[in-house]
Amino acid sequence: MQITIDLPQDLEQDLLRQAAQSNVPLQTLIIQALRQRTQTVPAPVVQWSDAVLSYQGIPDFPAFESYRDELLSPQEIELF
Repeated sequence: MQITIDLPQDLEQDLLRQAAQSNVPLQTLIIQALRQRTQTVPAPVVQWSDAVLSYQGIPDFPAFESYRDELLSPQEIELF
């Protein structure tokens, strides 16, 4: 496939300079940049640590649910 694009002169000069410094053809430099830009990065796998997964809690600590009756209900906002 062949694509023609108009580049701003400063970008063109930067690409030519980088290609010369890297000793690679301009086309190769542009292809490398496009490949790098279009590569999808796999989402990091997030996993709880063993310390969290094995947490048993404190036996004599009251369960959170026992405090539910003391929680305030959310206030409803009047729209009109």
